[in-house]
Amino acid sequence: MRQEKPRMIGRHYMVPFILITTLFFLWGFARAILDVLNKHFQDELHISITQSSLIQVTTYMGYFIMAIPAGIFITRYGYRRGVVTGLVIFAIGALSFIPCVYIGTFDVYVAALFVIGCGLVFLETAANPYATQLGPEATASSRLNLSQTFNGMGCFMATFIVGQHLFRADGSSGSVAVPYTVMGIVVLIVALVFSFVPLPELQAEKKTGDSPSSPLSSLSSLFHHRMFVFGLLALLAYEVSEISINSYFVNFVTDAGWMSKNRASVVISFALVIFMVGRFVCSWVMRYVSAERMLMLCALGTMICMGFVILVDSPWAIYALMLNYLFEAMMFPTVFSLALRGLGPLTKSGSSLLMMTPVGGCGFMLMGLLADSTGSHTLPFILPLLGYVVVFCFAWYLLRQRKPSA
Repeated sequence: MRQEKPRMIGRHYMVPFILITTLFFLWGFARAILDVLNKHFQDELHISITQSSLIQVTTYMGYFIMAIPAGIFITRYGYRRGVVTGLVIFAIGALSFIPCVYIGTFDVYVAALFVIGCGLVFLETAANPYATQLGPEATASSRLNLSQTFNGMGCFMATFIVGQHLFRADGSSGSVAVPYTVMGIVVLIVALVFSFVPLPELQAEKKTGDSPSSPLSSLSSLFHHRMFVFGLLALLAYEVSEISINSYFVNFVTDAGWMSKNRASVVISFALVIFMVGRFVCSWVMRYVSAERMLMLCALGTMICMGFVILVDSPWAIYALMLNYLFEAMMFPTVFSLALRGLGPLTKSGSSLLMMTPVGGCGFMLMGLLADSTGSHTLPFILPLLGYVVVFCFAWYLLRQRKPSA
């Protein structure tokens, strides 16, 4: 008799999965706007790459500061309340751009982005582990890759739509308040939907003899799990690489004189389409290939791409960057789910720690410092190269762990 493959998502989990997946789109859109906002503020407010990197630093510092409080809140009050809280904070930050335009200083924009970052961490801390639990553990990485595909959709739509609005073909620039106002209104509507639609609270099975523990003791217990600690470092390294490349992309191709800002916003949007397609493909492939092996091969691909960009200072480097988006597409959801594997009742606490890793976006400041101080367009890519090396080592370690001992 032919054995039936396990379904990736149970029927009774389909509606919660669809609702949660909408959140991936929203925070993808919010984070990707930063990739065109850097160049916009550099031109409009006459600041350097290093100064504009404060956009990433403050947004992702919100992740670092609020990740553990968000995890404690979600552990105590559940996924649905965590999602609604995050959406409301997100909307407040987005709508704050209206008064920011009238004040007109860089500091107030940065403050609004910090609020948005605090809201996004609630969404990610709730949605990422929730998606992994809506079905069999064996397909958790594949399922999270599927949800993260819609994150990629939000990313490319943000850079294209907002990029065309801010970098118009005639050389003029649109108001930055417009996309944030629209986004704030949409987020409030989504918050209203989640307020009335119940989500099943999925409780991890406890082992016999387990006793309830405080959130802080749960967090300390996580560091006894070697795979989780290595996964935490690998996810941080990936975030440094991915966010830094996205944030530097427009500066890289425009400062080198290879294209205009308007065209650059289209090209990065196309790169993010490749990123999204990569997640679709990897989500399917990982039903047949182990997540660890796929992660190692993709990490090797990103290392080769970064090496080419660093060594070849020509328009051909753009093609290597585009290919890099294909290889890195599956890394975040795969490392995230592998790091949480086997944590049981520590899953929510582990998720809150993993959601501190977007603070790696602060690494873009180092890329900005390298670009401003050396005048080199390619040297800053050493930083993402090192990040991908760490991801490769994590995948290699997991594959070694799978081999039976002699």
